[in-house]
Order: sequence, then C-alpha cells, then structure tokens
Amino acid sequence: MVVTVLAIGDIIGRPGREAVARLVPQLRRDHSIDLVVANGENAAGGFGLTPKIADDLFNLGIDVLTSGNHIWDQREMLTGFDDRRPILRPHNYPSAAPGRGWYCHDLGEKGQVLVGNVQGQLFMPPLDSAFKAADDVLRQGAGTPLRLIDMHAEATSEKMALGWYLDGRASFVFGTHTHVPTADARILPAGTAYVSDLGMVGPRDSVIGMDREISLQRFLTGLPHRFRVAEGVVSFNSVMVRIDSDTGRASAIERVDREVAID
Repeated sequence: MVVTVLAIGDIIGRPGREAVARLVPQLRRDHSIDLVVANGENAAGGFGLTPKIADDLFNLGIDVLTSGNHIWDQREMLTGFDDRRPILRPHNYPSAAPGRGWYCHDLGEKGQVLVGNVQGQLFMPPLDSAFKAADDVLRQGAGTPLRLIDMHAEATSEKMALGWYLDGRASFVFGTHTHVPTADARILPAGTAYVSDLGMVGPRDSVIGMDREISLQRFLTGLPHRFRVAEGVVSFNSVMVRIDSDTGRASAIERVDREVAID
C-alpha cells in the first residue's frame, strides 16, 4: 500500500493559521493524504506555540506538529506537552527538557509512521549532535519502516548531510527553520525522499514572515525593533511524498505551493 504524506513549512502567526484552515482540508481530500505534519514553532504570533493553538491546528487536519528553537518562546509550552498532543520538540534537547522528540502515529491498516524532530548545530543554539539524535529516534521506530525526520537547521549543508546519512533508513527527511522553500526535492539512491527546506506558511511580502519595514530598520540601524508578523497574501509551502508502507521507500516527491489571499 502507498502512504501519502504532506509536510508543511513553518506556520507563521494568524495569517499562517488561516491559510492552513483554508487549504489543508481541501488538500487532504484532493490528494487522499494519510498524514499531515507541520512545523508549528512560529504559530503563536510568529514566536512559539501554545497548547490551544496546537489543538486548533489539529482540528484543522494536521496530525503531528514539529518544532525547533522557538518552541519555548511561549511559556505555556513549558507545561503544554502531554501524551494526547502529538507535539514534538527537537530530540537532541537535554532529556530534562519538557516534551518528546518522536511520536508514532497510527494509520490503521497502513500501519504506524514514526515522526522524529532534531535540530542542527551550525549557527544554532548549542545542542547535542542531530546525527546521534536521529539515530536514537530511528531506534524508537524499529517496528515500522515508515519514518519521517524534521531537521530544524540553519545550514543547508548540515541538512543535506543528514539526508545522506539517513538515506535508506528514513522514508522522508525534510528541513525547516529558514522559511525559504528549496528546489532540491528528490528521492535519494536508497529510497529516502529529501528536501532541504519546506518553506513557510506565512505572509509572502515580508522578511521570512515578519513585517518588512521593521526588519529593514533592524538591518539599517542595528537597533532593536520588536518584530511583528506581516500581513497580506500568504505563501503556503509544503511537500508531498508517496511511500511504500511495506518497504518504507519513497516512490514520489513533489512540492505543493499555493498562495492565499488573507483579509
């Protein structure tokens, strides 16, 4: 059997959530999608996530939320992880940190799919190796060939290296964090689908989702200016992958990018 997965780029604030509300139910129907994974670490006003916003996103058709270095930006998330919410934080955070870095989602007759979340080291806050963390995540899913990894990282080279490292051991490795979609979606030789960055679900006419005038002032003056989520047309960036449920090998990968007018 074939499992169809949609991985959605970082959701940015209210505009991103509204775009999810408009597009995800439709995409699930049109493409018979079995699993929707999205990075939600910027869903609360552009910085962090809250349990309530997470629950809203689950109700809109997202099955699993991954995250990254902004997961702690809203204090509610310090106590917002529980067994009933499939919210992940990078697995290479210290074990004393709240939450978990992997989750097994039940697809019924198509089996289970392991979703893991790791964070890069280059140009990022210091954490343990994403490569060792990914190895540990895959050990948790030894009973299923369907394995997805969100590599939340700044450096494209580090993301690519993890893709090659996991080729043949993971079904789909996708990058998040930069909010810029990459054009390198492909299936690696041993059957792993890979893309360096999904992109974002956030305002198109912005600086990675933030108001462009505020961003320009920060660059031009070097002074601190409080970021604000931009407005207007939203770019919806995602990647769809089809995976054999028996072997865990990907058979197809394609970008699914849309634009949504938000009032």
